Amino acid sequence: MSSSNSLADSLKEHFAGLFLVGSAINSEQAAQTQKDTDLVIQKQFNTVTPENELKWERIHPKLNTFDFALADQYVNFGVTQRMFTVGHTLVWHSQTPDWVFEDEQGQTLTREALLARMQKHISTVVGRYKGKIQGWDVVNEALNEDGSLRDSKWRQIIGDDFIEKAFIYAHQADPNAELYYNDYNLYKPEKSAGAAKLIASLQDKGIQIHGIGLQGHYSLTHPALNELDDALQLFTTLDIKSMITELDVSVLPFPNDAQQGADISQDFALQQALNPYPDVLPKAQQEALSQRYKEIFALFLKHHSTISRVTFWGVNDANSWRNNWPMRGRTDYPLLFDRNNQPKTAYDALMAMPLQR
Repeated sequence: MSSSNSLADSLKEHFAGLFLVGSAINSEQAAQTQKDTDLVIQKQFNTVTPENELKWERIHPKLNTFDFALADQYVNFGVTQRMFTVGHTLVWHSQTPDWVFEDEQGQTLTREALLARMQKHISTVVGRYKGKIQGWDVVNEALNEDGSLRDSKWRQIIGDDFIEKAFIYAHQADPNAELYYNDYNLYKPEKSAGAAKLIASLQDKGIQIHGIGLQGHYSLTHPALNELDDALQLFTTLDIKSMITELDVSVLPFPNDAQQGADISQDFALQQALNPYPDVLPKAQQEALSQRYKEIFALFLKHHSTISRVTFWGVNDANSWRNNWPMRGRTDYPLLFDRNNQPKTAYDALMAMPLQR
């Protein structure tokens, strides 16, 4: 391997040959109505993920109604820009309408009926974008923090094999697409062990699964770097790709009663004491954010042989969901570009990292 101090002027060029670098984008960005933000996307990234446009509630709002307008717009953007285009997500306990699990009388569906509904959704959505979306988050957040299966409606009605069925249906709909399991807090030993067990069980049954997505909703202090390192090392033993799928680093204090991760059901009322930087991020915190990103990316580089993609969850600080999670109305600074789409010192820190190729 050779060492290189890159003269690249974008993230995708700097980390070329190591892993793809991307961002989640929203419908306005896919429509290219935010000129400055779109320029950042096109210059900096070579992979995109839809923030909400392919989730069940958006694309399949009623039993016999599919709304592909925003999804088509997103996919067309990715294809036109020649980016690795990700589909997010097919089966999830959240942002899935209640009707999905009920019959016309509002009664809980049978296992067979829900499987049929799942298959129709997956075959329709994946089939529509066959050859255009290269990778799918097939199942999202199906594990508890201890690594056991979440008792979602999918599991309650279908059983533990709902995950197997989802991957089988997705592979049937597009045999050439990569298929992923995606979850948060996979740096925790119990949860990463549960994910590894889940993936190994699919592999043992000959079910196609090509990667695991580790959501990267981090902070200045969480996770411990050794835990993240151990998790990345664990997943190298599974003969699949690892992806960092939703990266951001919050600089704000966490509410005492909140849990780290990405459980979107957490919704705390605004406390000004926990919103310490409403106008500007002080230099010391800017430097701390830069150092944290360098430490995290050092691990990604260590494991680059199995990490195929690093995707930030948003383009700039104004877009970030962290402004409203787990507490609404705060001002956070978790990404590499500020609210005016200018690169921050954290961006400069990553671009200055010497690389081994």
